[in-house]
Amino acid sequence: MKPAFKLYRRKKIYYCEDIESGQQESLRTSDRDEATRQLHAKNEAAKMGSSNMQIARAYMGAADPDMPLRTWQVVIKTVIDSKKGPNQTRWKNAEKDKAMAPLWKLRVVETRAHQLLRMLQNGTVSTNVFLRRLHNFAQDMSWLPWPILPKKLWPKVVYQEKRAITKEEHLRIVAREKNPERRDFYELAWCLGASQTDLAFLHAEDIDWKERTVFYRRKKNGRNALQHFGGETAAVLNRRPKVGPLFPYLITVREADRASEFKQRCTGLGIAGVTLHSYRYGWAERAAECGYPERHSQSALGHGSKAVARAYAKKAKVKAPALEDYEKAHHNGTENVVQIPQDIDLEMQRLQAPH
Repeated sequence: MKPAFKLYRRKKIYYCEDIESGQQESLRTSDRDEATRQLHAKNEAAKMGSSNMQIARAYMGAADPDMPLRTWQVVIKTVIDSKKGPNQTRWKNAEKDKAMAPLWKLRVVETRAHQLLRMLQNGTVSTNVFLRRLHNFAQDMSWLPWPILPKKLWPKVVYQEKRAITKEEHLRIVAREKNPERRDFYELAWCLGASQTDLAFLHAEDIDWKERTVFYRRKKNGRNALQHFGGETAAVLNRRPKVGPLFPYLITVREADRASEFKQRCTGLGIAGVTLHSYRYGWAERAAECGYPERHSQSALGHGSKAVARAYAKKAKVKAPALEDYEKAHHNGTENVVQIPQDIDLEMQRLQAPH
């Protein structure tokens, strides 16, 4: 077996160099015999480590023949193949992350903590999120016998601050938009709070004019979303096609391109910190501020988690009315609340049932 380190002298001090990585280290001595002993000890330690690794590979190979040679490229390809739609696209983009590029050639069982930490330091928030998920996936598949990085050592994921779009900003954007389809797209985003992908894929068949509802299945998580709409939303829907996609052009546009077009319009108006997803935050905050029941917000947004719905509406300025005033308004039928069925789940089952 070839030695792992070689000896050289710089001025009067001896150094050793890792032949594979080229990393150099001072032996802090000018005595050649002492330097030779240290070099011999390092080569012996490396040799024992290599032998131990060979023994470990033999044991792992008996349980899983592919384990000793499986690389992270195999892991991410398996993840990508298990995803569909927008989630699969996100993972394909993660594979192109420059910070994670060195990972794909590494063998899973030989990966070291310092290698992951270096990638996390060179990467972004997205690197942190997808590298963590990839690590956990390998563990769940029993392709990784032990955690490379303990949970406490993973850097905390800190997302960029997000905010809701205001009514004034929305009105400025709509007033300047000359394209009818794109203008209606922004109008409906304000009325429904749907994600841009779900909104772009809405069809006329998703609208129940008799019950005045819009029903669709989320592209991201597969959950059902149901909303009752009023006059403002009905006016926008009436301008869209009566058959097929509501937005024939935008349904063919990539998500990133729709976002870029919207950003260009915001930049032209001097509006900062707003994306198409801000309409979703805006809808949730408006719902919270007017006392819209939380369970109905969950149904409308297509989320099963109360925590997610609350996260969207966390900046809402809620002013709870006095109970006695709310009761009086309810009995008089003057409360400003959209009347919708008490059991949303039954309504969803009715809409999904074959006719």
